[in-house]
Amino acid sequence: MYQLLFTDHGLSATEVSSLFIIWSTTAFLLEVPSGAWADVFSRRKLLVLGTLIRGLGFAGWIVVPSYAGFALGFVLWGISSALISGTFEALVYDELAARGAADRYAGLIGRAKSAALVLNLAATALAAPLFKLGGYPLLGIVSVVSCLAQAAVAVSLPEATRVATADETKEVEAATERLAGERSVAEGTAGDGPVAERPAGDGRVAERPAGDGSAADGVLGRYVAMLRAGLSEVATSRVVRKAVVLVALLGGFLAFDEYFPLLARGIGASTALVPLLIAGTVAAQAIGGALAGPAYRMRGWVLGVGLALSAGLLAWGALSGTAVGFVPIALGYGFMQLVIIVAEARLQDAITGPARATVTSVSGLFAEVFAVLVYAGFALGAVWFALPVLVAGLTIPLFLTALITPAALPPPASQSEQGAEG
Repeated sequence: MYQLLFTDHGLSATEVSSLFIIWSTTAFLLEVPSGAWADVFSRRKLLVLGTLIRGLGFAGWIVVPSYAGFALGFVLWGISSALISGTFEALVYDELAARGAADRYAGLIGRAKSAALVLNLAATALAAPLFKLGGYPLLGIVSVVSCLAQAAVAVSLPEATRVATADETKEVEAATERLAGERSVAEGTAGDGPVAERPAGDGRVAERPAGDGSAADGVLGRYVAMLRAGLSEVATSRVVRKAVVLVALLGGFLAFDEYFPLLARGIGASTALVPLLIAGTVAAQAIGGALAGPAYRMRGWVLGVGLALSAGLLAWGALSGTAVGFVPIALGYGFMQLVIIVAEARLQDAITGPARATVTSVSGLFAEVFAVLVYAGFALGAVWFALPVLVAGLTIPLFLTALITPAALPPPASQSEQGAEG
């Protein structure tokens, strides 16, 4: 409904797209740095902080319903997205790995995201009666309350020991020790003191220089070491690198749904009917996510063909000009969700280093880059083309992504372990 909030307050399609660009740019700038923090600090606390910041942004939209207020809200939402992206996936994977159940990741994360979509569906269905009851202010209040509920759930999550081999842990320790030595030399102090290791409360490795005992230096050293470890794995592992690119491309295509409400409004749907049309796409996503577990071992070429068909369905629905067109849109979006979760799960299995959240955040960063390009394309294209044509045009890069899916998708875990590359 927030797209309609913007247009009902006088914003044009170009201005709405510029807000999306602000949103994605903020998340883009903070994506990888926040991922590295999640590999050093408590992921659970970062999830709590992220949901609270998002709620603050929603409150700002209601208090200051202007372009400036909307932009501020999207900045806060971008910060929230960066804190949560990669953090949640890494927390879930390491929790399962600590219990010897990493092979259940695809099914569990698929069901979790489906549950989130079902709740999103319920919220979408309630949007129309809530709007009639209290307008946009009531919708904003309910959104803030939902963020508080998310924070409460995040507080209850367990946080297991990070998954890393002894060699990988030594690599991070060595990198931290080198950084401490470099700072000592730069400051003209003795850097020959050993690095003492102490156990962290949640099982993570936590080093501190034995020289001056500066906690800040230890934290900074671990942060930079994790950042380097994550970026190094993306740069040196071809399997991980291809998976990161594929997940980023697929994640960027989720920019589609930001324009579905405007597409529905364009065919003459009332404000009360728009949420019901969008509900169909959300329901299809939930079904696709729930099926990601069984589809985890599906061959890459099968997923690629399905993704290509999804592109065709989305284009057909966008150009239909009727409410019935949202049926093929929902089908295409549902299968795209299935492929996204399978790709994300195989990326998690392909990661072998200690900086899991950082690597995951790299894919999130490039997804934001692609999303910004999509939003910019809509903003510029709106000058010459109607929205249905622009949505249909976006399915062309989706079709091209389907062509590279078989080659870029990592094999299932059991196969990748047999032929893993470093």
